[in-house]
Amino acid sequence: MTSVLVTGGTGRLGRRVVRALAADGHPVRILSRESAAPPVPGADVVVADLSTGAGLVEAVAGATAVVHCATDPRNSRAVDVAGTERLLEAARDAGRLHLVSVSIVGVDRIPVSYYRAKLAAEEAIARSGLPWTLLRTTQFHGFVDDLLGRLVRMPVVLVPRGWRIQPIDVDEVARRLADAVASGPAGRLPDLGGPEVFPVAELVRDRLRRTGRHRPMVEVPLPGAPSAALRAGANLVPGNRSGGRTWQEYLDRRSPSRLPEG
Repeated sequence: MTSVLVTGGTGRLGRRVVRALAADGHPVRILSRESAAPPVPGADVVVADLSTGAGLVEAVAGATAVVHCATDPRNSRAVDVAGTERLLEAARDAGRLHLVSVSIVGVDRIPVSYYRAKLAAEEAIARSGLPWTLLRTTQFHGFVDDLLGRLVRMPVVLVPRGWRIQPIDVDEVARRLADAVASGPAGRLPDLGGPEVFPVAELVRDRLRRTGRHRPMVEVPLPGAPSAALRAGANLVPGNRSGGRTWQEYLDRRSPSRLPEG
């Protein structure tokens, strides 16, 4: 089986990718900035830092594929751009490793700095000379959950008018990335979205109801190009919806005690 290095292998997506690869029988190594317990028994952890390049040569040694999940929205130029370029250089020096990477739907259409960094990382992968596979997805259920929790904490809940969201099951994305390792290099895969599209206002109303909060909600038109892109659906993939867990199924799987208050 293919020996796989997973960057960001202790994160929300990465640890699920590690489990999926291990379940398929692949030897798995996790790149982490700090020594950490692996998410599955038998996986190895190698300490390396994408933002400096320290340990990357050792991390890729012996791997035949890399699944690149590491990201840092707060330090995207150092980690997502320069870090990806450092990883690519180490992978080239180690041989023609298959690089499988995940990105976000709309990085080429929503003009915010983090998305520009993700797009630059995609472009570096495509011109790297390595065999590669790239999958853009919509936002994970957990990210949407966190966003709603932040919104409903306000005394008056302000919701961007016209924004919609298409939450996707993180386990579904992990499975797709593991399958991409087995399938071999495919370039850019079709963008993948969750099974349902919701107005953000609808999800906020539902969160207020679930948490018993009685707060006024006002839909506000946000100015600027990023908001216009979101109103136009640049973050959505209505034509390629996953068959994974729905939003309601995600909520049902959680213990009531874990529902964020807000």
